[in-house]
Amino acid sequence: MKLVLLVLIAAFGNVSIAQTNDDPLWKKLDARVNETAEKFDGVMGVAIIDLADGRTILKNADHVFPTASSIKIAILLELYHQEQQAREGAEGKARLNDVYDVDPKVLVDFSSIMQGLTPGITKITNHDVAQFMIAVSDNTASNVLIDRVGMENVNETLRSLGLTKTLLRRHMMDFEAARRGDENVSTPREMARLLQLIYEGKTLN
Repeated sequence: MKLVLLVLIAAFGNVSIAQTNDDPLWKKLDARVNETAEKFDGVMGVAIIDLADGRTILKNADHVFPTASSIKIAILLELYHQEQQAREGAEGKARLNDVYDVDPKVLVDFSSIMQGLTPGITKITNHDVAQFMIAVSDNTASNVLIDRVGMENVNETLRSLGLTKTLLRRHMMDFEAARRGDENVSTPREMARLLQLIYEGKTLN
């Protein structure tokens, strides 16, 4: 069975609810989502939130799916959360300017940037590593940051935001962990909520 998690966040400016109750474009989008979900050979989860007025389109929105690379958003959030904590005086937190020495022993597949760096010579910051993780979804960069910010710290921050079904439980490309059931998971509703909280500035100061 194929599993798909689809999260869309839309911001259309200052549009009032009264103006959008009979919005033909929104109705067309809803119909297209229904049609796509019905034809899909598997289970499709969809969460669409209009950030202007809060309208939603939800299909299997509370179904738990493997996250694939979308969990990297939570890792990025935790890095910035720890930077904030450090600026407020907390010790032992990961900082954006902490230096990482490239180590070839931690390379995993689908690491287009990290595998091209020079071991023993190249030094990059956590900020650089985060850029690789998000801009090109570099898996080794993701694993480096998981180790630096701490897997449980990522999950604790998610729980503090009320996201109880979104869990980071393994490194990227750790298929043994996935076979044990330690999969990274979330729901469409929670992933959309995470993006909404970031957009609204409610996750960091």
